[in-house]
Amino acid sequence: MIEIAVAISIMMLVMMLAVPSMQGVMADRRLRRSLDDLNKFVRLAQDRAVAQRRTYLISWQEDHLILRPEAVAKDEETEPTATLQLQKGDAFVLKLTAALTEDPPADWAFWPTGTCEPATVTFKGPDGSWSASYSPLTARGELAHYAAR
Repeated sequence: MIEIAVAISIMMLVMMLAVPSMQGVMADRRLRRSLDDLNKFVRLAQDRAVAQRRTYLISWQEDHLILRPEAVAKDEETEPTATLQLQKGDAFVLKLTAALTEDPPADWAFWPTGTCEPATVTFKGPDGSWSASYSPLTARGELAHYAAR
């Protein structure tokens, strides 16, 4: 009986050590997913702009991001083309690095040529934060900061 009690105690100790490290792995996975989701959304904006030969915008809303054409025809719907829903406690912050005004609207433009406005996007959430700078020529993000909790 004593051997079984010791074995169970050792197993409990190992489990207590493993649970916090698993939580860190899961937080890192959720944080990585937020970066991947934004990169897919950026790629969608770039693809739509090139395919339809018109400017598309990613617009920041309170709890989601929307993809929409910059201008719509009279007979065209004004509904967003796509939406990226944010999880509770998550926030994306857009900084347009080449903006000529101090407080530009939270709209990120993707032009028919496949280029975009240079931008830095910062993410903060319960699982950590990251920051990525997006190249105007390729619309590819370069990770500048990544910190999981």
